[in-house]
Amino acid sequence: METIFGLDALMLARIQFGFTVSFHFIFPALSIGLASYLAVLNGMYLWTRDESYLRLFKYWLKIFAISFAMGVVSGIVMAYQFGTNWSVFSDRAGPVIGPLMAYEVLTAFFLEAGFLGIMLFGRERVGNGLHMFATLMVAVGTVISATWILSVNSWMHTPAGFAMNEAGQYVPENWWEIIFNPSFPYRLAHSVTAAYLTTAFVVGGVGAWHLLRGRSGNAGVRTMFSMAMWMIVVTAPIQAVLGHEHGLNTYEHQPVKVLAMEGHFRSYEDGIPLILFGIPDQEAGEMRHALEIPRLGGPILKKGWNGSLDGLDTVPDELEPPVAPVFYAFRVMVGLGVLMIALGVWGLAARLRGTLYDATWLHRAMLAMGPSGFVAVIAGWLTTEIGRQPFVIYGELMTADAVSPLGTAAVAASLVAFIVIYFAIFGAGIVYILRLMGHAPELGERGVRAEPGPIRTAGVTPAPQLGEGSRGAQHPAE
Repeated sequence: METIFGLDALMLARIQFGFTVSFHFIFPALSIGLASYLAVLNGMYLWTRDESYLRLFKYWLKIFAISFAMGVVSGIVMAYQFGTNWSVFSDRAGPVIGPLMAYEVLTAFFLEAGFLGIMLFGRERVGNGLHMFATLMVAVGTVISATWILSVNSWMHTPAGFAMNEAGQYVPENWWEIIFNPSFPYRLAHSVTAAYLTTAFVVGGVGAWHLLRGRSGNAGVRTMFSMAMWMIVVTAPIQAVLGHEHGLNTYEHQPVKVLAMEGHFRSYEDGIPLILFGIPDQEAGEMRHALEIPRLGGPILKKGWNGSLDGLDTVPDELEPPVAPVFYAFRVMVGLGVLMIALGVWGLAARLRGTLYDATWLHRAMLAMGPSGFVAVIAGWLTTEIGRQPFVIYGELMTADAVSPLGTAAVAASLVAFIVIYFAIFGAGIVYILRLMGHAPELGERGVRAEPGPIRTAGVTPAPQLGEGSRGAQHPAE
């Protein structure tokens, strides 16, 4: 078989899909959370008439619009690969996958597209009520879109409700079982919460950046940082619980993936250790230089302190996933999750001491953790998808049997083109987003126009409009 730098057409096709999905994943992870955040900001403005909320709404609306657009474009390119690099998969799984993808367009994308224009440009044209409804519909649409996409992905991990026809295609028998397959509820809850947490760290990181630049007198900066820290301290522990439950569900339906995640090359008869770190040696079938806690892995997997476990030594070599990337990616995700919880607790302690806006080291840590949500979701995606190998539909269709009959040179050329174009176009978009984040929310934020009547900044008494150089009264979010 022809190879380029030791990579055949199958591996290059997998790398190409992994690259485009990882790039795409960045934008929905932000836009899903930002859509809901914008709905909250708009609602808080209508409730309190506090202009800082309107200022923040306009500030983040521009960032949302750009990330939403880049998410749509990168998603379309990703979908094309089903027909180019994975045509066999498309042919065999199309009767199941095709309708689900169409439902996503008909229910979610049309909903988002229908109300996005009103959300972006319609406040002065349709009134606050309809504008708020449009903002809510865009937020709901992003979650519905995630629901359908995750249903498709979950079915590939835990296929259910299907039969095989004479042509070897997977055809639907029970749509309820297909949509609500065994891993879908766990994957949906874990992924959507991850999007909200990712957005909280982006918003908090931007707030921390401006606080470090001496802009604590800007009411919008204080509000965004406070709201982000509330979201983190509440959501991060919930995400840890959801992740644990998702892991137990994975062990029930994809035990080999969990063995790779935990690095269990050998079986255990009396107590399962929790391997914290190590160097996987898949060829030798062992974890080198392992740092582990004896017996703790048993209770985590609900097997008790003296539980037994069949390791990867009971799995045929050809059915094992690549252990090293799964093992390390899982630890990146979990490690970042622990740091997120710790940062949330730190922020809560600073709030209770009344130093939330003066804790320089907290702001530095928040700024450093700003991109952590993106890293965590990509690490989680790598854990999930590489851990499913060598199957594209778990237990049913091997990845090697799903790829298009393309030449290695053709796949390599398209991969190089994707890398160059993605970094040029989407790189420019990301740079522009960072430039937008680089300035603080201002009274002159484009499109901001206060409603008639006094502006309240504390929810009680009127107050003058505040610029960056003044310090305002405390906001409801603080």
